[in-house]
Amino acid sequence: MALLKLRHVHKHFGGLVVVRDLSFEVNAGEIVSLIGPNGAGKTTVLNLITGLYKPDLGRILFDGTDIGGASMASISRRGISRTFQTLRLFLNMSVIENVMAAAYARTHAQLWDIVLRTPRFRREEAAIRTRAEEKLAFFGSRLQGYRYDQPAYSLSYANRRRLEIARAMMTEPTLLLLDEPAAGMNPNETLEIAEVIGELRQRGKYTILIIEHDMAVIEGVSDRVIALDYGEKIAEGTYQQVVSNERVIEAYLGRKHGNSKTAATSATG
Repeated sequence: MALLKLRHVHKHFGGLVVVRDLSFEVNAGEIVSLIGPNGAGKTTVLNLITGLYKPDLGRILFDGTDIGGASMASISRRGISRTFQTLRLFLNMSVIENVMAAAYARTHAQLWDIVLRTPRFRREEAAIRTRAEEKLAFFGSRLQGYRYDQPAYSLSYANRRRLEIARAMMTEPTLLLLDEPAAGMNPNETLEIAEVIGELRQRGKYTILIIEHDMAVIEGVSDRVIALDYGEKIAEGTYQQVVSNERVIEAYLGRKHGNSKTAATSATG
């Protein structure tokens, strides 16, 4: 069953068409990857799904409801959360505070509750902290224990990535959108983040739409791969079907001949 459906979605900025007649589906429980060269429109697609941009044409359906043009807050409440290509943590806040911050938009305490630290505020704060600890526990000792009170800037880059995923989990989404989660990581860290993505599906029960440049990650985690070029879908299928597709090879290499291995290892955009 399709959890997310894009139907003939278009987006342009002035005279520049960024997404062109794009249609695809993500089924519940799937991991689907978007690939394509730099400028292919991948992040714009995530921005459309999460309400940062409104589609000019077409429909975006989530769990049967058209969310195209809805506010980011309402889309989040419906069960979609994301991470960003560029980390957006509160670096001077602690690890636990970064995760708790994702829940504050949905609290019921009033300003006077917060100022006076009323019993209602303290109960709600305790419940939020418990939930935050549960999300951080997903990543094991890397983000637990003494790390709760460490400032986010003290974490390694890989653990900052994990922290951002934990914060996205805090909104209790059904669909997670991951924008280049392995960006900037060394090979060992990349393998670890691929395992995390698999665990998000297996243990977390999330449906995942991922953008990633590292094709080893794409190959290792994806049920299906969708390739974009200039905002248009040029291929869809299994990893091997897509990376051996002539249009995909041409998009990455700028020529009409190549092999799937070369196309895969050349995927840097």
